[in-house]
Amino acid sequence: MVKITLKAARVNAGYTQSEAAARIGVSLSTIKNWEAGKSYPKQPMIEKICKYYSVCYDSINFFAR
Repeated sequence: MVKITLKAARVNAGYTQSEAAARIGVSLSTIKNWEAGKSYPKQPMIEKICKYYSVCYDSINFFAR
């Protein structure tokens, strides 16, 4: 299985960073840090991300840029 980055998952879902931040309930800087690999979401947030981006956990590489 090919994994995609967190940014690719967001872009494929058709959302801007601002839209994703508002929907998931985090700040824009948090989204930017996750996508840049400066920090990583914790499990409860990963579940929200997967639901919002309509992807399964196994398809996203949360630790790649």
